[in-house]
Amino acid sequence: MSIKRPSLFDLRGRTALITGGSRGLGLQMAEALGTHGARILLSARNADELRRATAHLAALDIDADWIASDASQESDIDDLADQAIRRAGRVDILVNNAGSSWGAAAEDYPVEAWDKVFDLNIRGPFLLTQKIGKRSMIPNRYGRIVNIASTAGLQGTSPDILQAIAYNSSKGALINFTRALAAEWGGYGITVNALAPGFFPSKLTNRLIDAVGDERMAALSPLNRLGDDEDLKGAALLFASDASKHITGQVLAIDGGATIV
Repeated sequence: MSIKRPSLFDLRGRTALITGGSRGLGLQMAEALGTHGARILLSARNADELRRATAHLAALDIDADWIASDASQESDIDDLADQAIRRAGRVDILVNNAGSSWGAAAEDYPVEAWDKVFDLNIRGPFLLTQKIGKRSMIPNRYGRIVNIASTAGLQGTSPDILQAIAYNSSKGALINFTRALAAEWGGYGITVNALAPGFFPSKLTNRLIDAVGDERMAALSPLNRLGDDEDLKGAALLFASDASKHITGQVLAIDGGATIV
């Protein structure tokens, strides 16, 4: 007689809130968590994109809903946290994925661009995590927080590839935010980890990839390829599930090995 064993990756009964979830990496992670049973709440600024993304998930038999919100605005963030908890009862998994970049040489970098990038890439995740943590995860003594950083937060970038000092700096800040919060909230049963993707085709990176060239970008990694529509799913599922219940404060690069050479 076969024995049915529970899956470490079973997310049934869990709710996941994913910012920047209407397309790209956010939607890829929503698919991964949703197909393993999580109820999905997507957030982004564009309501039409959110409707299309939710319909796409529904076609995969995933329970999904959406909330339009600007992840750089405190009033929107506060409303997002309230709506998410009100609709779902609790938020078990928070994926801080919304982000932006701005390209310019460091010596000419506009202060307003610096502030815009930092508001979305680090201030927004801090505010949303604080609100979800205080209102849902801490009272329930359970949480999985997954911050989407970047390999740009682990190192500098050659100026002939990318000049984006605010992006690199904000992702570095998000990585240490991950470590600091993991140390502080571990006692509540909350894990906090970060994924650091390398180059994946997306709205944020397509212009850069076109300018530099697919082959040159791919050659930056030992696997000689860019990330695809499946490559973030396993790592996101790991950090969102009980498979990682004894992992916290860690950063996992999903970059084809680019950061090891």
